[in-house]
Amino acid sequence: MSTTETGHVTGTRDKDYNILWFTEACLDNALRLETYISDAERDGDQELAEFFRKAQGESQKGAEQGKRLLASRLSKS
Repeated sequence: MSTTETGHVTGTRDKDYNILWFTEACLDNALRLETYISDAERDGDQELAEFFRKAQGESQKGAEQGKRLLASRLSKS
């Protein structure tokens, strides 16, 4: 793993790319968890469905935090 930011290849500094990646991963996870919730509900497992709902909420929070952080950093550049 490199300890220096590259950015010269992508045009996006590593730390900004990392925020983008994190936000996208959170959003992707929230979407995937929707399927898991449906599967659990279809099988009548409300405990598991609730577990996935909580996880989905945390993923949504992470995505919102990532979006806010990225927006604030991009407005400074």
